[in-house]
Amino acid sequence: MKRSKIVAMILAGGKGTRLESLTRKNAKPAVFYGAKYRIIDFVLSNVANSNINTVGIMTQYESTKLNTYIGNGSKWGIDGNRSLTSILPPMQTEDGANWYKGTADAIYQNLDWLDELNPDLVLILSGDHIYKMNFQEMISTHRSNNADVTIAALNVNIDEARRFGILEVDESDRIVSFVEKPKHPKSTLASMGIYLFNYKLLKDELKSDAKQDTDHDFGKNIIPNLLRKNKKLYIHRFEGYWKDVGTIQSLWEANMDLIKGDSPINLFGPTGKVFSEDTHSTPQYIGPNASISSSLINQGAKIYGTVANSVIFNDVIIEDGAVVKDSVVMPATVIRKNTKLKNVIVGPELDIKSSFIGDENDITLINK
Repeated sequence: MKRSKIVAMILAGGKGTRLESLTRKNAKPAVFYGAKYRIIDFVLSNVANSNINTVGIMTQYESTKLNTYIGNGSKWGIDGNRSLTSILPPMQTEDGANWYKGTADAIYQNLDWLDELNPDLVLILSGDHIYKMNFQEMISTHRSNNADVTIAALNVNIDEARRFGILEVDESDRIVSFVEKPKHPKSTLASMGIYLFNYKLLKDELKSDAKQDTDHDFGKNIIPNLLRKNKKLYIHRFEGYWKDVGTIQSLWEANMDLIKGDSPINLFGPTGKVFSEDTHSTPQYIGPNASISSSLINQGAKIYGTVANSVIFNDVIIEDGAVVKDSVVMPATVIRKNTKLKNVIVGPELDIKSSFIGDENDITLINK
Protein backbone atom coordinates (compact mmCIF):
# COMPACT_ATOMS: atom_id res chain seq x y z
CA MET A 1 0.00 0.00 0.00
CA LYS A 2 1.17 3.49 -0.82
CA ARG A 3 2.38 5.30 2.27
CA SER A 4 0.18 8.13 3.41
CA LYS A 5 1.66 11.52 4.20
CA ILE A 6 -1.33 12.57 6.31
CA VAL A 7 -2.99 10.19 8.77
CA ALA A 8 -6.15 10.92 10.76
CA MET A 9 -6.40 9.43 14.25
CA ILE A 10 -9.89 9.43 15.76
CA LEU A 11 -10.33 9.14 19.53
CA ALA A 12 -13.54 7.13 19.96
CA GLY A 13 -13.03 5.33 23.26
CA GLY A 14 -14.75 7.49 25.88
CA LYS A 15 -17.41 6.06 28.20
CA GLY A 16 -20.03 8.74 27.52
CA THR A 17 -21.66 8.13 30.91
CA ARG A 18 -23.61 11.42 30.83
CA LEU A 19 -25.69 10.00 27.98
CA GLU A 20 -27.06 7.59 30.58
CA SER A 21 -28.59 4.37 29.27
CA LEU A 22 -27.88 5.27 25.62
CA THR A 23 -24.25 4.36 26.28
CA ARG A 24 -24.77 1.54 28.76
CA LYS A 25 -24.04 -1.03 26.04
CA ASN A 26 -22.98 1.29 23.24
CA ALA A 27 -20.03 3.61 22.66
CA LYS A 28 -20.87 7.32 22.56
CA PRO A 29 -19.74 7.79 18.91
CA ALA A 30 -22.22 5.07 17.88
CA VAL A 31 -25.23 6.85 19.42
CA PHE A 32 -27.99 7.71 16.93
CA TYR A 33 -28.39 11.32 15.75
CA GLY A 34 -30.32 13.31 13.16
CA ALA A 35 -32.90 10.76 11.90
CA LYS A 36 -30.40 8.60 9.96
CA TYR A 37 -26.90 9.09 11.35
CA ARG A 38 -24.64 8.04 14.17
CA ILE A 39 -22.42 10.65 15.79
CA ILE A 40 -19.19 9.22 14.34
CA ASP A 41 -20.55 9.66 10.79
CA PHE A 42 -19.65 13.34 10.97
CA VAL A 43 -15.94 13.08 11.68
CA LEU A 44 -15.50 10.17 9.25
CA SER A 45 -17.38 12.10 6.55
CA ASN A 46 -15.16 15.11 7.24
CA VAL A 47 -12.10 12.92 6.76
CA ALA A 48 -13.46 11.45 3.52
CA ASN A 49 -14.55 14.84 2.16
CA SER A 50 -11.07 16.21 2.95
CA ASN A 51 -9.47 13.52 0.76
CA ILE A 52 -7.59 11.97 3.67
CA ASN A 53 -7.43 8.29 2.86
CA THR A 54 -5.82 6.75 5.95
CA VAL A 55 -7.52 6.70 9.35
CA GLY A 56 -7.00 4.91 12.64
CA ILE A 57 -9.93 4.73 15.06
CA MET A 58 -9.14 4.12 18.73
CA THR A 59 -12.03 2.37 20.44
CA GLN A 60 -12.32 1.13 23.99
CA TYR A 61 -15.49 1.04 26.14
CA GLU A 62 -18.56 -0.87 24.87
CA SER A 63 -16.98 -0.88 21.44
CA THR A 64 -18.51 -4.00 19.84
CA LYS A 65 -21.38 -2.22 18.06
CA LEU A 66 -19.11 0.67 17.08
CA ASN A 67 -16.44 -1.62 15.65
CA THR A 68 -19.06 -3.52 13.66
CA TYR A 69 -20.57 -0.29 12.37
CA ILE A 70 -17.19 1.11 11.24
CA GLY A 71 -16.12 -2.12 9.54
CA ASN A 72 -13.54 -1.45 6.85
CA GLY A 73 -14.59 2.16 6.30
CA SER A 74 -16.61 1.44 3.15
CA LYS A 75 -19.59 3.55 4.30
CA TRP A 76 -17.37 6.62 3.94
CA GLY A 77 -15.28 5.40 1.00
CA ILE A 78 -12.14 5.02 3.13
CA ASP A 79 -11.32 1.51 1.93
CA GLY A 80 -9.67 -0.08 -1.08
CA ASN A 81 -6.15 -0.30 -2.47
CA ARG A 82 -5.22 3.32 -1.75
CA SER A 83 -7.18 3.81 1.47
CA LEU A 84 -7.06 2.30 4.93
CA THR A 85 -9.41 2.30 7.91
CA SER A 86 -8.04 0.51 10.97
CA ILE A 87 -9.77 -0.05 14.30
CA LEU A 88 -7.17 0.27 17.04
CA PRO A 89 -8.22 -1.16 20.43
CA PRO A 90 -5.94 -0.93 23.49
CA MET A 91 -2.88 -3.16 23.42
CA GLN A 92 -3.35 -6.67 24.75
CA THR A 93 -0.74 -8.07 27.13
CA GLU A 94 -0.36 -11.25 29.16
CA ASP A 95 -2.02 -9.39 32.03
CA GLY A 96 -5.01 -8.33 29.91
CA ALA A 97 -5.95 -5.12 28.13
CA ASN A 98 -3.68 -2.13 28.70
CA TRP A 99 -6.49 0.45 28.69
CA TYR A 100 -5.90 3.83 27.10
CA LYS A 101 -5.04 6.06 30.06
CA GLY A 102 -5.65 9.38 28.27
CA THR A 103 -5.89 10.97 24.85
CA ALA A 104 -2.10 11.18 24.48
CA ASP A 105 -1.60 7.61 25.69
CA ALA A 106 -4.08 6.38 23.06
CA ILE A 107 -1.86 7.77 20.31
CA TYR A 108 1.31 6.61 22.08
CA GLN A 109 0.08 3.01 22.18
CA ASN A 110 -0.30 3.14 18.38
CA LEU A 111 3.07 4.62 17.44
CA ASP A 112 4.16 1.33 15.85
CA TRP A 113 1.12 1.47 13.56
CA LEU A 114 1.92 5.07 12.65
CA ASP A 115 5.59 4.26 12.06
CA GLU A 116 4.60 1.72 9.42
CA LEU A 117 2.74 4.48 7.57
CA ASN A 118 5.51 7.05 8.08
CA PRO A 119 3.31 10.16 7.79
CA ASP A 120 4.50 13.74 7.67
CA LEU A 121 1.43 15.01 9.53
CA VAL A 122 -0.96 13.42 12.03
CA LEU A 123 -4.45 14.86 12.47
CA ILE A 124 -5.97 14.01 15.86
CA LEU A 125 -9.77 14.12 16.07
CA SER A 126 -12.61 13.27 18.42
CA GLY A 127 -15.26 10.75 17.43
CA ASP A 128 -18.13 12.39 19.29
CA HIS A 129 -18.56 15.92 17.91
CA ILE A 130 -21.13 17.18 15.40
CA TYR A 131 -19.64 19.51 12.78
CA LYS A 132 -18.60 19.80 9.13
CA MET A 133 -15.04 20.84 8.33
CA ASN A 134 -12.66 20.61 5.38
CA PHE A 135 -9.41 19.58 7.05
CA GLN A 136 -7.43 20.59 3.96
CA GLU A 137 -8.00 24.21 4.99
CA MET A 138 -6.47 23.47 8.39
CA ILE A 139 -3.54 21.72 6.70
CA SER A 140 -3.00 24.83 4.55
CA THR A 141 -2.97 27.00 7.69
CA HIS A 142 -0.42 24.66 9.26
CA ARG A 143 1.89 24.71 6.27
CA SER A 144 1.65 28.45 5.65
CA ASN A 145 2.71 29.10 9.25
CA ASN A 146 5.46 26.47 9.11
CA ALA A 147 3.89 25.31 12.38
CA ASP A 148 4.86 22.46 14.67
CA VAL A 149 1.26 22.10 15.85
CA THR A 150 -2.01 23.65 14.71
CA ILE A 151 -5.14 23.61 16.89
CA ALA A 152 -8.64 24.21 15.51
CA ALA A 153 -10.38 26.89 17.57
CA LEU A 154 -13.70 28.69 17.70
CA ASN A 155 -15.11 31.54 19.73
CA VAL A 156 -17.57 30.68 22.50
CA ASN A 157 -19.44 32.90 24.91
CA ILE A 158 -17.81 33.69 28.24
CA ASP A 159 -20.19 31.47 30.21
CA GLU A 160 -19.21 28.43 28.10
CA ALA A 161 -15.47 29.19 28.17
CA ARG A 162 -14.98 27.47 31.53
CA ARG A 163 -15.80 24.12 29.91
CA PHE A 164 -13.04 24.30 27.29
CA GLY A 165 -9.32 24.57 26.85
CA ILE A 166 -8.91 28.31 26.34
CA LEU A 167 -6.28 29.79 24.03
CA GLU A 168 -4.65 33.19 23.84
CA VAL A 169 -2.88 34.17 20.62
CA ASP A 170 -0.75 37.02 19.29
CA GLU A 171 -1.48 39.12 16.18
CA SER A 172 -0.25 36.30 13.90
CA ASP A 173 -2.51 33.69 15.59
CA ARG A 174 0.47 32.03 17.27
CA ILE A 175 -0.61 30.54 20.59
CA VAL A 176 0.92 32.24 23.63
CA SER A 177 -1.21 30.64 26.34
CA PHE A 178 -3.36 27.55 26.83
CA VAL A 179 -5.37 26.81 29.99
CA GLU A 180 -7.58 23.74 30.33
CA LYS A 181 -11.05 24.61 31.73
CA PRO A 182 -10.04 27.83 33.53
CA LYS A 183 -12.19 29.14 36.39
CA HIS A 184 -11.61 32.69 35.18
CA PRO A 185 -11.03 32.55 31.39
CA LYS A 186 -9.02 35.40 29.87
CA SER A 187 -10.23 34.62 26.37
CA THR A 188 -13.24 33.12 24.59
CA LEU A 189 -11.12 31.32 21.99
CA ALA A 190 -11.73 27.62 22.67
CA SER A 191 -9.86 24.54 21.50
CA MET A 192 -12.04 22.13 19.55
CA GLY A 193 -9.81 19.19 20.48
CA ILE A 194 -8.63 18.96 16.86
CA TYR A 195 -4.82 18.87 16.62
CA LEU A 196 -2.52 18.74 13.60
CA PHE A 197 1.04 17.65 14.47
CA ASN A 198 4.27 17.23 12.61
CA TYR A 199 4.72 13.53 13.20
CA LYS A 200 8.33 13.53 14.38
CA LEU A 201 7.56 16.12 17.05
CA LEU A 202 4.43 14.24 18.12
CA LYS A 203 6.31 10.97 18.41
CA ASP A 204 9.13 12.47 20.48
CA GLU A 205 6.72 14.26 22.79
CA LEU A 206 4.55 11.20 23.37
CA LYS A 207 7.58 9.06 24.21
CA SER A 208 8.72 11.68 26.70
CA ASP A 209 5.25 11.96 28.27
CA ALA A 210 4.95 8.18 28.61
CA LYS A 211 7.95 8.15 30.96
CA GLN A 212 6.37 10.66 33.31
CA ASP A 213 3.58 10.56 35.87
CA THR A 214 1.00 12.71 34.04
CA ASP A 215 -2.61 12.44 32.89
CA HIS A 216 -1.24 11.59 29.43
CA ASP A 217 -3.66 14.13 27.97
CA PHE A 218 -3.18 16.55 25.08
CA GLY A 219 -4.94 19.47 26.74
CA LYS A 220 -3.51 19.00 30.22
CA ASN A 221 0.02 17.89 29.37
CA ILE A 222 1.21 17.79 25.75
CA ILE A 223 0.09 21.24 24.56
CA PRO A 224 1.25 23.15 27.70
CA ASN A 225 4.60 21.35 27.58
CA LEU A 226 5.18 22.29 23.94
CA LEU A 227 4.39 25.92 24.75
CA ARG A 228 6.97 25.84 27.54
CA LYS A 229 9.48 24.57 24.96
CA ASN A 230 8.60 27.53 22.72
CA LYS A 231 7.44 25.31 19.86
CA LYS A 232 5.48 26.94 17.06
CA LEU A 233 1.82 26.41 17.90
CA TYR A 234 -0.85 28.20 15.85
CA ILE A 235 -4.62 28.16 15.65
CA HIS A 236 -6.86 27.46 12.71
CA ARG A 237 -10.02 29.54 13.08
CA PHE A 238 -13.32 27.73 12.59
CA GLU A 239 -16.58 29.65 12.25
CA GLY A 240 -19.10 26.91 11.49
CA TYR A 241 -21.42 24.78 13.62
CA TRP A 242 -19.78 22.56 16.24
CA LYS A 243 -21.48 20.63 19.03
CA ASP A 244 -20.22 18.30 21.73
CA VAL A 245 -23.19 16.03 22.42
CA GLY A 246 -22.05 14.89 25.84
CA THR A 247 -25.39 15.00 27.68
CA ILE A 248 -29.02 14.09 27.03
CA GLN A 249 -29.85 17.79 26.93
CA SER A 250 -27.12 18.61 24.38
CA LEU A 251 -28.06 15.59 22.24
CA TRP A 252 -31.66 16.82 22.13
CA GLU A 253 -30.54 20.38 21.34
CA ALA A 254 -28.30 19.15 18.51
CA ASN A 255 -31.23 17.26 16.98
CA MET A 256 -33.53 20.26 17.33
CA ASP A 257 -30.90 22.43 15.60
CA LEU A 258 -31.45 20.36 12.44
CA ILE A 259 -35.10 21.34 12.08
CA LYS A 260 -34.80 25.07 12.64
CA GLY A 261 -35.83 27.19 9.67
CA ASP A 262 -32.28 28.52 9.53
CA SER A 263 -30.50 25.34 10.62
CA PRO A 264 -26.90 26.13 11.60
CA ILE A 265 -25.65 22.91 10.00
CA ASN A 266 -26.64 22.11 6.42
CA LEU A 267 -27.25 18.43 5.73
CA PHE A 268 -28.81 19.08 2.33
CA GLY A 269 -26.15 21.06 0.45
CA PRO A 270 -24.29 19.69 -2.59
CA THR A 271 -20.91 19.72 -0.82
CA GLY A 272 -19.69 18.23 2.43
CA LYS A 273 -22.18 15.36 2.35
CA VAL A 274 -22.49 13.33 5.54
CA PHE A 275 -22.29 9.61 4.75
CA SER A 276 -23.95 6.91 6.80
CA GLU A 277 -25.28 3.37 6.73
CA ASP A 278 -28.07 2.43 4.35
CA THR A 279 -30.59 0.66 6.58
CA HIS A 280 -32.33 -0.92 3.55
CA SER A 281 -35.68 0.04 5.06
CA THR A 282 -39.00 0.12 3.24
CA PRO A 283 -40.24 3.45 1.82
CA GLN A 284 -41.52 6.05 4.25
CA TYR A 285 -45.32 6.04 4.63
CA ILE A 286 -47.54 8.97 5.67
CA GLY A 287 -51.08 7.87 6.59
CA PRO A 288 -54.26 9.60 5.39
CA ASN A 289 -54.90 11.26 8.76
CA ALA A 290 -51.27 12.05 9.58
CA SER A 291 -50.07 15.56 10.33
CA ILE A 292 -46.37 16.43 10.02
CA SER A 293 -44.65 19.80 10.38
CA SER A 294 -41.05 20.99 10.68
CA SER A 295 -39.58 17.52 11.16
CA LEU A 296 -37.00 15.07 9.82
CA ILE A 297 -38.52 11.68 8.96
CA ASN A 298 -36.27 8.85 7.76
CA GLN A 299 -37.05 5.98 5.42
CA GLY A 300 -39.11 3.10 6.75
CA ALA A 301 -41.06 5.32 9.16
CA LYS A 302 -44.84 4.95 9.16
CA ILE A 303 -46.69 8.00 10.42
CA TYR A 304 -50.42 7.78 11.16
CA GLY A 305 -50.59 10.36 13.96
CA THR A 306 -49.16 13.83 14.54
CA VAL A 307 -45.46 14.77 14.40
CA ALA A 308 -44.30 18.34 14.99
CA ASN A 309 -40.78 19.73 15.33
CA SER A 310 -39.33 16.26 15.82
CA VAL A 311 -36.65 13.90 14.50
CA ILE A 312 -37.93 10.44 13.56
CA PHE A 313 -35.52 7.63 12.67
CA ASN A 314 -35.96 4.68 10.32
CA ASP A 315 -38.66 2.06 10.91
CA VAL A 316 -40.45 4.05 13.61
CA ILE A 317 -44.23 3.61 13.77
CA ILE A 318 -46.41 6.40 15.14
CA GLU A 319 -49.96 5.10 15.40
CA ASP A 320 -53.21 6.93 14.78
CA GLY A 321 -53.98 9.51 17.46
CA ALA A 322 -50.42 9.56 18.82
CA VAL A 323 -48.79 12.99 19.14
CA VAL A 324 -45.01 13.52 19.07
CA LYS A 325 -43.73 17.08 19.55
CA ASP A 326 -40.25 18.53 20.12
CA SER A 327 -38.84 15.02 20.44
CA VAL A 328 -36.36 12.50 19.04
CA VAL A 329 -37.50 8.94 18.36
CA MET A 330 -34.74 6.42 17.57
CA PRO A 331 -34.98 3.44 15.18
CA ALA A 332 -37.66 0.73 15.21
CA THR A 333 -39.66 2.17 18.10
CA VAL A 334 -43.47 2.04 18.14
CA ILE A 335 -45.50 4.92 19.60
CA ARG A 336 -48.90 3.47 20.35
CA LYS A 337 -52.35 4.94 19.68
CA ASN A 338 -53.25 8.14 21.58
CA THR A 339 -49.82 8.37 23.29
CA LYS A 340 -48.48 11.92 23.74
CA LEU A 341 -44.76 12.72 23.81
CA LYS A 342 -43.13 16.14 24.20
CA ASN A 343 -39.51 17.16 24.97
CA VAL A 344 -38.23 13.58 25.12
CA ILE A 345 -35.61 11.36 23.53
CA VAL A 346 -36.91 7.86 22.94
CA GLY A 347 -34.35 5.07 22.57
CA PRO A 348 -34.40 2.40 19.84
CA GLU A 349 -36.65 -0.67 19.62
CA LEU A 350 -39.15 0.33 22.29
CA ASP A 351 -42.92 -0.05 22.54
CA ILE A 352 -44.27 3.17 24.06
CA LYS A 353 -47.80 3.02 25.48
CA SER A 354 -47.65 5.80 28.11
CA SER A 355 -47.47 9.56 27.61
CA PHE A 356 -44.38 11.54 28.67
CA ILE A 357 -44.32 15.34 28.78
CA GLY A 358 -40.84 16.67 29.53
CA ASP A 359 -39.40 20.14 30.04
CA GLU A 360 -37.26 21.72 27.30
CA ASN A 361 -34.67 22.63 29.94
CA ASP A 362 -34.61 19.13 31.40
CA ILE A 363 -35.16 16.61 28.60
CA THR A 364 -36.56 13.18 29.53
CA LEU A 365 -34.82 10.06 28.19
CA ILE A 366 -37.03 7.02 27.64
CA ASN A 367 -34.96 3.90 27.13
CA LYS A 368 -34.57 0.29 28.19
